[in-house]
Amino acid sequence: MTQPTKADLRAAALARRDALDPAARIEAALVLAETFPLDLIPVAGKVVSGFLPIQSEIDVRPLMDRLRLAGARLALPAFPDRKGPMIFRELIRGADLVPMGFGTYGPGPEAAEVFPEVLITPLAAFDARGHRIGYGKGHYDRALARLDEMGRRIAVGVAFACQAVDAVPHEPHDRGLDFLLTETGFRTF
Repeated sequence: MTQPTKADLRAAALARRDALDPAARIEAALVLAETFPLDLIPVAGKVVSGFLPIQSEIDVRPLMDRLRLAGARLALPAFPDRKGPMIFRELIRGADLVPMGFGTYGPGPEAAEVFPEVLITPLAAFDARGHRIGYGKGHYDRALARLDEMGRRIAVGVAFACQAVDAVPHEPHDRGLDFLLTETGFRTF
């Protein structure tokens, strides 16, 4: 029997995510915000990157607001050059956001580039060992590799519990998660 590919696992996990009830999605977003372990991952004075949800991703905006209230400086991914690397720009409350491609928005070129110490990381699927499947472009793997060169960063995957898979095929360039947060709990790897 052949093992499922990342593409197969991604498609199945995204189909389960797409099928979630809208009310359950809202509740899950609120649970993430309430259960993020600030005692284990202190964020005061740190740059924390989040993301604006696309498609059926879990909405981390309530979580980002809680982290802001706990003293974090917030950032969002930005793509200054569609072919270049993903960077992070500071998110200032009330500042204009501009299209970044991929159906999302982020701070424009006037916002300061920052280097997050904690990254709230989107994903398509995850396994119990802390491996993730993204959307196939490698943006977060490359960004984490660059940031880790400055000092190990904390990668917190966020997802709905239904995005779990038995095992993610792992390659040398894949950066694992340090933590995972779903509506059913928090895991450390």
